[in-house]
Amino acid sequence: MQITPGTLLQQIDSPEDLKKISREQLHQVCDELRQYIVDVVSVHGGHFAASLGVVELSVALHYVYHTPYDQLVWDVGHQAYGHKILTGRRDNFISNRKYRGLSGFPKRSESEYDTFGVGHSSTSISAALGMAMAAKYKGEQRKSIAVIGDGSMTAGMAFEAMNHAGVADSDVLIILNDNCMSIDPNVGALKEYLTDISTSPTYNKFRDEVWNLMGKLPVGKKFTRTMASKMEASLKGMVNKSSNLFESLKIRYFGPIDGHNITKLVDTLKDLKEIPGPKLLHIVTVKGKGYSLAEKDQTKWHAPGLFDKVTGEIFKKKTDTPQPPKYQDVFGHTIIELAEKNEKIFGITPAMPSGSSLKFMMDKMPDRAFDVGICEQHAVTVSAGMATQGLRVFCNIYSSFMQRAYDQVVHDVAIQKLPVVFCLDRAGLVGEDGPTHHGCYDIAYMRCIPNLIISAPMNEQELRNLMYTAQLESNQYPFVIRYPRGEGVMPDWKTPFEELQVGKGRKLKDGKEIAILSIGHPGNFAQAAIRELRTEGIDPAHYDLRFVKPLDEALLHEAFGKYDRILTVEDGTVVGGFGSAVLEFMSRHGYKADVRILGIPDRLVEHGTPKELHRECAYDAQGIADAVREMMKDLVTTQLIAG
Repeated sequence: MQITPGTLLQQIDSPEDLKKISREQLHQVCDELRQYIVDVVSVHGGHFAASLGVVELSVALHYVYHTPYDQLVWDVGHQAYGHKILTGRRDNFISNRKYRGLSGFPKRSESEYDTFGVGHSSTSISAALGMAMAAKYKGEQRKSIAVIGDGSMTAGMAFEAMNHAGVADSDVLIILNDNCMSIDPNVGALKEYLTDISTSPTYNKFRDEVWNLMGKLPVGKKFTRTMASKMEASLKGMVNKSSNLFESLKIRYFGPIDGHNITKLVDTLKDLKEIPGPKLLHIVTVKGKGYSLAEKDQTKWHAPGLFDKVTGEIFKKKTDTPQPPKYQDVFGHTIIELAEKNEKIFGITPAMPSGSSLKFMMDKMPDRAFDVGICEQHAVTVSAGMATQGLRVFCNIYSSFMQRAYDQVVHDVAIQKLPVVFCLDRAGLVGEDGPTHHGCYDIAYMRCIPNLIISAPMNEQELRNLMYTAQLESNQYPFVIRYPRGEGVMPDWKTPFEELQVGKGRKLKDGKEIAILSIGHPGNFAQAAIRELRTEGIDPAHYDLRFVKPLDEALLHEAFGKYDRILTVEDGTVVGGFGSAVLEFMSRHGYKADVRILGIPDRLVEHGTPKELHRECAYDAQGIADAVREMMKDLVTTQLIAG
């Protein structure tokens, strides 16, 4: 399908081209940019509502500032599609999030306009401040701008950065994009605070009067900018305290203004360019702006997949046979089942209630399931605090986001041996979101921590049983359950609960000459490979270990005692992961075997569909079968000669 940008957008191959367009035509540029995003995402997929909400801001920033000399940092990057289109990637935008195509997030190696690689929230202010400090040191006049949403502003790192910015005396502009949303609706006191600012008629009227007055006052020997700044702060304090949160950190506050008024945005940004030091512009926007369905249901349209842009119908995979559920939904329904039987069970998630499916419990048991905002560190430690009082907390965090709370896992949970249950969603290669979101490292960084139990289910039934086992009173240790994004393998998944023995795996199949040891969902790839290999006369054994820590040593003794060729398979990094644990066992017990480790290689894996990435990393069914053939090559050759 041919997608053609509008007449003005066709002329924009860089921000320099944008600057050639008259101020009066910027409204048309915004309309065309918004429509182009709708056209491309509806056909090719991607994040959607966030970029629609900052179309005017994207145009205004590149119109006013001299990017890439001026440094523009987008927080998270869900909202950066307009930025990408305006900075030379318009014609290639159809490859967005596709294998070997454009990244779905700003990426330094992709464009000089992407000044900082992002994907996780709340990094923008720190990065932009660092750039501003470097510019000051080098005597450069470049500007540094951070664009951060009100959802990302809830994270501690954003406040750490603002605390520093207020005393760093560097020229940094923070643009607070306030739409009351992250992926799900925002929560917490900061949301209420920003709502008060943006809806206070007294403050908004006074703000406009102060702004106009400041523009008319003479600046000279008797009335300096410093005096004007002090008078503005004093007047604000007399009439309204709304701006004091930011100004108490010595960051000048401006706004709120309408983030969809392109003329107002351009004028305001031009004015702010002339004001030195740290400052914050508060803009109010609507996530999904310009596409009515996205405006009404912003969570659903955050990343809807492919859809009919006219009717709004979201295309789903059609099949006549029952399909397995997503692992996240198995978690969401199972925790409710368990909580109905055990009043001590609670659920915690840092801003991912829909993504993790904890929303099911939040809807049914609102007093026992909580979204704590984009605050992974807090999520872990508040779970630990609840655990000290005898509660069984399921703390659900994406694998890549758990990296942000590593100290808390060690210091607040493991050292105190508190039985928090960590459900690590999106473990392994997550697909189109790419390296910032792949759950590569959790096995490696978790298994070195004392007192932790680390497990991975091979299917939905195993996930249910691990969750059931983790919440039993007999378990007195922190318990990690990692599982991948997407569908499992069992359409009939709602099976009776069964307690699993911690550290006990299972032998799925006996074999000859070679054994496959798998952990988690890739065990299903191994089973498919074994079915293919048996048609060739190769008959591997298969062990599903279930637990990385503690390892089932009895099962490993059996495998190394019977087979001198061992293949390990995991959807985690091959450095320090499950395969490394098996090698450590082999060395510790003096076994001699040919061991090969399959998993995520020691390099950054880019984006693509999970199927494409599993193939690239060679631990899909074909990759496992090829590895077995390679390891069996000398034996097969010997047998052929003997035959």
